[in-house]
Amino acid sequence: VISVVMVAVGVYARLLKHAEAAMACLAVDPAVLLIVVGVLTFLITFCGCVGSLRENICLLQTFSVCLTVVFLLQLAAGVLGFVFSDKARGKVSEIINGAIVHYRDDLDLQNLIDFGQKEFSCCGGVSYKDWSQNMYFNCTASNPSRERCSVPFSCCLHDAGQAVINTMCGHGMQARGYLEASAFIHTNGCIDKLVNWTHSNLFLLGGITLGLALPQLVGIVLAQLLINQIRDQIKLQLYNQQHRADPWY
Repeated sequence: VISVVMVAVGVYARLLKHAEAAMACLAVDPAVLLIVVGVLTFLITFCGCVGSLRENICLLQTFSVCLTVVFLLQLAAGVLGFVFSDKARGKVSEIINGAIVHYRDDLDLQNLIDFGQKEFSCCGGVSYKDWSQNMYFNCTASNPSRERCSVPFSCCLHDAGQAVINTMCGHGMQARGYLEASAFIHTNGCIDKLVNWTHSNLFLLGGITLGLALPQLVGIVLAQLLINQIRDQIKLQLYNQQHRADPWY
């Protein structure tokens, strides 16, 4: 049911977008990601649910193998991310820079970036000047955009007494130095903020990972136990049939 809801929300969000905007940044579209995860989750859970209800060994084996693959991929990603932390940091930097480039191309991506910058009190990848990679915020003299040398409003310092958000608060901030701009916006990049947050919340992340891994392991074990029970029942039925066919039985 949850996976069907995920697919429905993803399809609905996808259909709401304009065709040109939807195709502009397909690889980082949250709606597409939601659809893909929902479909995969539905297929895996469908095999487990129907396989257990119908006592189908093939579906149960598929469910068990899929859960095992997902678990091993999560484990491998965690180990590789820890061992090759520098490469992982470079990949995160690449993803963030790509998101900055396509900031105005996708409304979902734009909202996601704004949410991240406000939550982590950061701006850009390495610094606020990374927003010059975006064609609208580019700081070159040949850029005709009215947002030239600006940064998104989510980079601005939060004013507790401000009732209405000033979406133009980041205007011209890239043209200012770090010290001058820091009075109006967050100048630190989101990559360092994200790394620091990860280091400060290792126990929380470990708990979440364990919470995700335990149900998968339980599902794998229960599926294998049910498969073994079904096979034992089949053997018992075959044994009884053979002995009933015996005239001396």
